[in-house]
Formats: sequence, C-alpha cells, structure tokens
Amino acid sequence: MTRVNVAHVKKTGPVADDVFASIHTIMHLFRAEQYRVLRKGGHDLTHMEGKILGFFIRYPGATLRDLAAHLKQDKGQLARLIRSLKNQGLLETQARRRDRRSIPLQPTREGRGVHQILQRRVRKLSEVAIRGLNVDERHQLVTLLDRVQSNLEGVREASSTARRSA
Repeated sequence: MTRVNVAHVKKTGPVADDVFASIHTIMHLFRAEQYRVLRKGGHDLTHMEGKILGFFIRYPGATLRDLAAHLKQDKGQLARLIRSLKNQGLLETQARRRDRRSIPLQPTREGRGVHQILQRRVRKLSEVAIRGLNVDERHQLVTLLDRVQSNLEGVREASSTARRSA
C-alpha cells in the first residue's frame, strides 16, 4: 500500500480529502493485518464476518433479525454471511423454536477461539499503531477524531430529520 502524497501539506496544510485518505489507509492496513493472522490458521474471514461473529459472542442466542437491527443492514446479505460462518464451523443454531423466521444463533467453541485470536491481534496492533505517541498526543488524537465523528453524526442526523419532515 502506498502512502498518501502529502508533499503539498507542508505549504498549505492538509485538505479534507487528505485527512480521510489517511484514515482510510490506516484502517485498511489495520484490518488487513488483523485478519492475516487467521488465514495462517485456515480461516479466511472478511471484516464483516468478524463483526458478525463478535455480535454473536456478545449476544449468544440473538437472531438474524437482532443482527440486522443492530447493524442496520439488509437481512439477505447478513443471512449469506451467517451461512458462511456456519459452513466454517464458527456459528451454530440453537434448538429450533416454533417460529422458523427467528432462529437463535450462537458461536461454536471454534468460533469463540477465532474471536479471541482477533481480539488479541487488535490489542497488539493498536499498541503498535500508537507507538511513539505520548499520553498527551494520544488524548489529542482521540479528541480530534471524536470531533470528526461528531461532525459526521450531525450530518446524518440532519439528513434523517430532513427526510422525516419532507
């Protein structure tokens, strides 16, 4: 992966696109490295499959409907990802209820192990990523990123308010 060209940054300061190109590059590098460790162990999970596995780790017995509501995603796409996790032996269904549309899911023992590997990897990569930043710099970085997040959440809230009033 190439670094963002920031030759013009020293003269004029980074433009908004530079900031988000950097954020995107950092997250891409982080996720690729996070999941690389699983491929060595025979699992080729996508980021979204990892998120779904994590959801059922936190909420064993939840359903596809619960997951879709939590992630605000299409149930069809999520059902395909759940099927993939089941085929890999990482998720399983609990005893069936009368309502076949609401089948509880839970991680398997192997699924819990994979999730633990991912969590350990996240902790290690997080430490590597901020190596060399002192405590004040870490606080400043979090504060600035919180402000960016808040700005974007404000856009989303304004958009949903405009749709409701239209």
